[in-house]
Amino acid sequence: MTTAAECGDGPLRGVRVVELAGIGPGPFAAMVLADLGADVVRVERPGGAVLGIDPRSDVTNRNKRSVTVDLKSEDGVAAVLDLVSRADVLIEGNRPGVAERLGVGPEACLARNPRLVYGRMTGWGQDGPLAQRAGHDIGYIALTGVLGMTGPAGGPPYAAANLLGDYAGGSLYLVIGVLAALQHARAEGGEGQVVDAAIVDGTSHLSAMIHGMMAAGAWQDRRGSNLLDGGAPFYGTYETADGGFMAVGALEPQFYGEFVRLLGIEDDVPDRADPGAWGELRAAVATRFKERTRQEWTAVFEGSDACVAPVLSLREAPAHPHLAARGTFVEYGGITQPAPAPRFSATPTGVSRPPAVPGADAAEVARDWRLPVLDPDHPRSAGSAPDTARIGDAAARTSTADHTSARTADHPADHTTDDTDPAEDADA
Repeated sequence: MTTAAECGDGPLRGVRVVELAGIGPGPFAAMVLADLGADVVRVERPGGAVLGIDPRSDVTNRNKRSVTVDLKSEDGVAAVLDLVSRADVLIEGNRPGVAERLGVGPEACLARNPRLVYGRMTGWGQDGPLAQRAGHDIGYIALTGVLGMTGPAGGPPYAAANLLGDYAGGSLYLVIGVLAALQHARAEGGEGQVVDAAIVDGTSHLSAMIHGMMAAGAWQDRRGSNLLDGGAPFYGTYETADGGFMAVGALEPQFYGEFVRLLGIEDDVPDRADPGAWGELRAAVATRFKERTRQEWTAVFEGSDACVAPVLSLREAPAHPHLAARGTFVEYGGITQPAPAPRFSATPTGVSRPPAVPGADAAEVARDWRLPVLDPDHPRSAGSAPDTARIGDAAARTSTADHTSARTADHPADHTTDDTDPAEDADA
């Protein structure tokens, strides 16, 4: 692992982004834009969003600045619209209709800035029978058929945290949409527009190859029965003698040959081309892996093309020699975290600011965006100073899994249970 490299300009230098604060995929999308060099201003409501951790540790708010604005006041709405008039992009993650009720919906914002890209992040989308329903990652990927592909054939499906729906199907599709719309807005004759990024849409899109394979008869619509879902004994995970695991991805014949040779079973296993013998082959591979520790097997396969890797924990991963050599993880402000990705030869990126503390950058943003009303010392300030007591208490609050009830307790009017729709769920 390396320390954070000096931050370059990034390819999005000069792009201004307003993020209406929430939790989950919206902030992650804004972090990606900030990592790429955009000037992201996170607009917090008084008291800040409740994630269940100290905001100073919330890496998804790195490389941003934060101001506090009360969107339930006329001055607060006016301040956000003033920010919009100076911005290229706005990101919000409320339930459909909430931003409009607050006075900062697409119509109001595009009236102030016709070339604005208005990015909307939700789970179900802006329309459809479920649009107003609460939800979470696991429900979105369940409905799209993607969750049903995970887990063993004889057991229940399982979610990989909230990475597949919230972040892969949600955040990254919002970023793609924002960048495409920004390109259009900046072209001759271009104009701003609304980007409707729904997790159900993005997650479904991720499964395009699988749908193609299924149409071709190369994928069975049941769990643990296919080449890439653990059905094949040469593509899966195996326990080692010390309780660790090794991941095997020896799909191609030449890689599979190297795999069984190094495993020491090349003369004792059935033909892998016979699916009827896969049970016997899997048992032989599993028995062999149980004879040595994870570290010992890592040494056996090191430097080979057998496509075998140790299954590392989150704490172990940064120390892996390859990831350390590339600087895939960095340390900044005492926090080990993934480095920005991807990489650029002419406009390098990096981590240049710690996670934004709610409201802490108001004076700085007021100066740089030429909007004095954002300064807490301004006589008609649109927000309030950072609540340091709340910040200090954040780490002692409820866990992330219970952030919905914690948010409801702190803000009875804000009762949404959707991690993409945290900012406001009651009539403004």
